[in-house]
Amino acid sequence: MQRFTDERSDDTLDELWVVEHDPVFTLGQAGKPEHVLAPGDIPVVQVDRGGQVTYHGPGQIVVYPLLRLPRLGIGVRDYVCRIEQAIIDTLGEWNIGAERRDGAPGVYVGGAKVAALGIRVRRGCTFHGLAFNVAMDLEPFHRINPCGYEGLRVTTMVDLGGPSGLAAVTPVLLDQLARQFGLLLQPTPDLPDLSA
Repeated sequence: MQRFTDERSDDTLDELWVVEHDPVFTLGQAGKPEHVLAPGDIPVVQVDRGGQVTYHGPGQIVVYPLLRLPRLGIGVRDYVCRIEQAIIDTLGEWNIGAERRDGAPGVYVGGAKVAALGIRVRRGCTFHGLAFNVAMDLEPFHRINPCGYEGLRVTTMVDLGGPSGLAAVTPVLLDQLARQFGLLLQPTPDLPDLSA
């Protein structure tokens, strides 16, 4: 992401990277280590996004929008709101009512966080992104103060009556992101194996 962002020109096409991570805690650039309570066997990785600590793991859709905001004609605040709206609209496809919260980026259902945002913008270009809990083990969230909030409840789509697999949710989320940003999605086959 960093290399793509640093090397892109005004003409570089925007990209959405969609991944499912192995278990990992990530601590944002201003993240306080005391919010990592008991990581155990899960690695903690310092990253250069905004925000505090979160957990990524199987059953969670992670999307990294690599967008050029000036080309889209929007600022950072609008960018965050559009990502949140795409997630809210995705949940709405399964009749799950969700909302955003002032001063606490992300998407919430009944006071529990179902999606987190951690972004970075450099020279008008975005990287890092969103983590959307679809059907994952929530136990690791008990080892941290999610997003720096002690006692913050976290939930998943499947616990809210949604589907139990990423395959059903991912295309809906990508379509909603494309709609929010006016993008025409073109899948890229033969992506490199980044597991190493």
